[in-house]
Amino acid sequence: MLIQKLLAIAEITGQAVLYLLLALSVLSIGIIFERWIWFRRRRVNARALGRALVEKVRAGDVKGAIALCDKERAVEADVLKEALGWWDHGSASVEQVLAGGVQDRRKAFESGLLFLGTLGNNAPFIGLFGTVLGIVTAFRELGANASGGAMGNVMTAIAEALVATAIGILVALPAVIAYNVFQKKTQDVEDNVQAIGTLLLAQMKSAQEKR
Repeated sequence: MLIQKLLAIAEITGQAVLYLLLALSVLSIGIIFERWIWFRRRRVNARALGRALVEKVRAGDVKGAIALCDKERAVEADVLKEALGWWDHGSASVEQVLAGGVQDRRKAFESGLLFLGTLGNNAPFIGLFGTVLGIVTAFRELGANASGGAMGNVMTAIAEALVATAIGILVALPAVIAYNVFQKKTQDVEDNVQAIGTLLLAQMKSAQEKR
């Protein structure tokens, strides 16, 4: 009795898996598009910004350096602006603000990446689950109709069940690619802040030694 109930559930669940994968793919595409727009709007030429900030600081124009950061929407500019606001408190304070600035904003530029990474790792398994359920249903039909004509229907059902695995892989691929791309962009943000921050701290320490 229990097996019969489970088989009936398997027949319904197999179709539900395909709808689930479709919904996950739509959500994945939405997140990928939103992240692409987010990073695109916050692009910055880190080298040019770094050189400009160092020149301002070297000339003693810290307010001018902050104004340069105000013109940029990049995460790097936001963190550097906050650090420059602590300029008069010494290099130790600036260094601490730089270290904590990226961490404070990590949630903003890593938004959606957990979903993409999880989907990329698990979508093939969801598809495989749908395939197994489809094959179970196909063999159930074969057992109920053990005639020559039923074999053709079983083969068709198995072929349709394998579609779930293919869709699972198809859903996973863009998610994995996007996850890796956006992870690289988040790492670039951290590297840019660290590189520019190191230049600014070196300039600050140099100016303090000359006093």
